[in-house]
Amino acid sequence: MADSIWLLRHGDTSWTRAQRHAGRRDVPLTRTGRAQARRAGLTLVGRRFTHVLVSPQVRAIETCRMIGHEQDAQVCDELVEWDYGEYEGLTDEETEELRPGWNLFRHGCPGGESPGQVRARVERLLEIVAPLHGPCLLVSHGKLLRALASRWLSSDVALGSVLPMDPAAISLLERDGERPLLRLWNLAPSLVRAGSLVEVATAGDGAGS
Repeated sequence: MADSIWLLRHGDTSWTRAQRHAGRRDVPLTRTGRAQARRAGLTLVGRRFTHVLVSPQVRAIETCRMIGHEQDAQVCDELVEWDYGEYEGLTDEETEELRPGWNLFRHGCPGGESPGQVRARVERLLEIVAPLHGPCLLVSHGKLLRALASRWLSSDVALGSVLPMDPAAISLLERDGERPLLRLWNLAPSLVRAGSLVEVATAGDGAGS
């Protein structure tokens, strides 16, 4: 198993700002999104990754480029965002009107992916990561990475509904022996001062070891 698995969500897009469900639609980063990605890259300065896996969607690939890892990244289809099907492009309010009480992580999407399908996909992803050695970086999407973290903790993907992940946020999955850990979660440019990004991430290294 990789020594550590770093997760990076892509930066802002026009659909992120409008709070529209962006699943398989290829929406590029905005100017703000590119700036967020560059700031997130400051956290990773000096860190060496033995493997970098990136979603094939343009917003993830652009984020990978902004942090300086486009050349050494390998595209991984398992990292694409949750397929919203008929709910693609809708807002939470619009989906609530169509289906009161709807929750992506519990109900999935008509014409898209169910929670069971996403669970199977992130489990395949963990199987891909399992034989890798050294620190690994996954550049992907908010809903998919939240489902991944849930399965890392051996929980149902529904746990993802209470694991917020902001644009360009960095998270870290590790193990304490056989015990899975969320060492770091949702370290986002919007939540910390630019000058403190590196210090915050470094201070967490080895905590609890």
